[in-house]
Amino acid sequence: MSDTSKYFRPETLSKIGRLELRARHVVEGFVSGMHKSPYKGFSVEFANHRQYVPGDDIRHIDWRVYAKADRFFIKEYEEETNMRVHLLLDCSGSMAYPEHPGTGRMTKWDYAATVTASLAHLLIRQGDAVGLTLFDHELRGQVPVSTNRASLAALTAKIEQSKPDRKTDVKLLLQELAGRIPRRGMVIIVSDLLMNPDDVVDGLRRFRYGGHDVVVLHVLDHDELTFEFADRTLFEGMEDVDLEILTDPQSLRASYLSALQSFLDTISSACLNERVDYALISTGDGVDVALTTYLAARMRLQRAKA
Repeated sequence: MSDTSKYFRPETLSKIGRLELRARHVVEGFVSGMHKSPYKGFSVEFANHRQYVPGDDIRHIDWRVYAKADRFFIKEYEEETNMRVHLLLDCSGSMAYPEHPGTGRMTKWDYAATVTASLAHLLIRQGDAVGLTLFDHELRGQVPVSTNRASLAALTAKIEQSKPDRKTDVKLLLQELAGRIPRRGMVIIVSDLLMNPDDVVDGLRRFRYGGHDVVVLHVLDHDELTFEFADRTLFEGMEDVDLEILTDPQSLRASYLSALQSFLDTISSACLNERVDYALISTGDGVDVALTTYLAARMRLQRAKA
């Protein structure tokens, strides 16, 4: 059996649980104009259909739709859909770094998966609807958007079944995903973004054009951010197995860090221009620290705008 519990670290959940995006106050700021009420119980107006997830109340199954589509769909109402959050998790080959993480160290994939699962836990706990999409150069798996706690187990199981081992084609993929999300909601992308930055920006623009509130959690390994290699090192391509470079890293460190900073500036500036919320996260920081720092910063920003 898969050990999905590893993605729910008590120290992380206890800390971000106290924030709860400030338990509705920040949620209202997140989704201003996206739905009529930020709280449950204000309306029972029909909102949308979503695919049935085991554990859903069968009383909400739309039998007319079942008769036509031969699949179960649930009716959702405004009171059930405070916020619809789409978590997009990168499972491309580069996320597997480091290949041998060592004691107490996580790969980018494990780190990003823990971030994603923790956010899903937080959002479902406060009554919001959450779905998951795993991607590399194509869609690797999806869990429909749902407020049901049973979907949390499906979400973590889907993560556990996936391993990063392929290339990324984010431009076409993000455009395709944007077209699959018809209703405005929040889109949270958790990725190392190691791809052509112009393709990343084009994809983000597509989401923003659709009216989505977009968040980019840019996860990079501590090694990638500091390049603290000392001895002669053989660098191997994570997504191109034929790529190998034997070099003296100390002679490259300055130029590498300069190129990295240019890359980060391009991404962060584009996010700022497109009104996309951006946060750079290092795997050298604990997941609890990274999430509480980000959520607290976003909360302060919402308060400043109020």
